[in-house]
Amino acid sequence: MTERRGPIGRRHEGRVDGRRAVWWTAGDGPVVLFLHGWALSPASYRAGLAQLAARGGRVVAPALPGFGGTGELPAAAHTLEGYARWVVRFLEEVGVDGPVTVVGHSFGGGVAVRLAHDSVDVVSRLVLVNSIGGAVWAAGPRGDRLMSERPWWDWGLHLQADLGSGWSASRVVPVIVSDAATNALRNPFAVWKVAELARTADLRDELEELRRRRLPVVVVWGRQDRVLPAASFAALRLALGDAVVHTVEGSHSWLISDPDAFTEVLTNVLSTSALQPLVESGREDGLPEPDAPAS
Repeated sequence: MTERRGPIGRRHEGRVDGRRAVWWTAGDGPVVLFLHGWALSPASYRAGLAQLAARGGRVVAPALPGFGGTGELPAAAHTLEGYARWVVRFLEEVGVDGPVTVVGHSFGGGVAVRLAHDSVDVVSRLVLVNSIGGAVWAAGPRGDRLMSERPWWDWGLHLQADLGSGWSASRVVPVIVSDAATNALRNPFAVWKVAELARTADLRDELEELRRRRLPVVVVWGRQDRVLPAASFAALRLALGDAVVHTVEGSHSWLISDPDAFTEVLTNVLSTSALQPLVESGREDGLPEPDAPAS
């Protein structure tokens, strides 16, 4: 295993299942496992993760397989379940004992849901930030249209609009583009396959199971998200039932463009009985009043 200073804290290289793995760590205290979004790596979130570590958490942020220099999963394991199993083995390899708080953004949120569902002893609490998994593209009188029906051109248009919505373009967009371009050049097939996983992910059954288990789940959502529509957010909330929900100003990747807001939200969420079950009302004492649950 090798390590060196990095933009978040320390950058490490080792092996998981015989393949190269790259991850970052920073801070001391309770472990917060952070799982990044599609086509990115933890480097895109450097400012928010560094601030979170400075507030008293031990941030552990792996580059998921196929991104950030971490080797790709075998073809047979290229599923959300496969990614979740990789995370379990990664935690074992780096010596992190569960259960831990897991924060997942976008595609990383989908991996986090499967991790919590499949490995009950690993996750103590789940924080989903503009996460995939709600599966609904649009709701209508004739029934829901699923995200898997959404054409690629529509994804592209909304992704472009999302990048131009409320971003500090001169500072943030180059970071995102650089990270995504590096991953695309390094392993374009992995980027495409993960995009398809994200597009077709339907985790409503898994979310309902987490609800039955009473696993503490917090949903944080940027209200101006144009990548994941409001119908997907509503379906995710419905599956979770009485989970705590906080909405914030911002687009799909608001936590990158506004690391101060991300740090503040996560500090509030994690500082209040971070490893304890949520109260039956669906909120915790000391947290700002969340949005009402979906009906």
